Amino acid sequence: MTFRDINSTILCCIVALTMTGCSDPDTAAPESTPSTPITEQTNVPEEPANAAPAEVTYAPAPEGKVLRHAVFFSFKEESTDEDITRIVDAFRALPSKIPEIIDFQWGTNNSPEELNDGFTHCFLLTFKDESGRAVYLPHEDHKAFGGVLRGHNEQVFVVDYWGTVGQEPLEKELKHAVFFRFKEDATPEAIKQVEDGFAALPSKIDTIKRFEWGTNNSPEKHAAGFTHCFMVSFDSEEGRAAYLPHADHQAFVEVLKPILDAPRVMDFWVEK
Repeated sequence: MTFRDINSTILCCIVALTMTGCSDPDTAAPESTPSTPITEQTNVPEEPANAAPAEVTYAPAPEGKVLRHAVFFSFKEESTDEDITRIVDAFRALPSKIPEIIDFQWGTNNSPEELNDGFTHCFLLTFKDESGRAVYLPHEDHKAFGGVLRGHNEQVFVVDYWGTVGQEPLEKELKHAVFFRFKEDATPEAIKQVEDGFAALPSKIDTIKRFEWGTNNSPEKHAAGFTHCFMVSFDSEEGRAAYLPHADHQAFVEVLKPILDAPRVMDFWVEK
């Protein structure tokens, strides 16, 4: 074999090896090169920067339920009565501007229990479902209300829950809004016992005229760790006065105490 023949043979081997490495489907990738998830592959076309956000589809409300949006404010000391009245009026105007709000109630705290953590003003908005809330939160009129509120609110507390539709309205309604935050080591079984215990009270205490409860599902971050809302209604302060020391209520409180981290309570006469 001549020197030229040897060079030709070596060149053919190099070419063959190179082609085999590129085309053999069973050749494993080097261990130093991790596989790339399909969502990160460079051959996946990127969405244009100005692409419209994907439309979100919301499930219908559970049967017999509507979505409650409970909002509570405390105000700064320097905010005047006129400032607060202007804020309340601006909030009260929203249902006429945002049709997704199907009911609106508000009032000022008058709870004798002193568990309101400084919150004084209570607002309860109702939506047909989550899609209604999704329209309301970024709505330009809701944002404009935020501008009226800005600079005056000290704290904001928000809890959303599925409420009961179709309850008979009361001529006068004193709402007793109760929120629970449970200890980290509270078991699901113990929490279920509290839920069942509270839900049983209307059958034991006849001054309770309306009752609903639910767990927080707000997409906002203003719940301060509170997960459960119980909305109890009376038709008089005398009804509330009979409820608070009632033996069945006190027995329920004893069930609650071992797993309760904090309660928060606001009462208000319903205004529209």
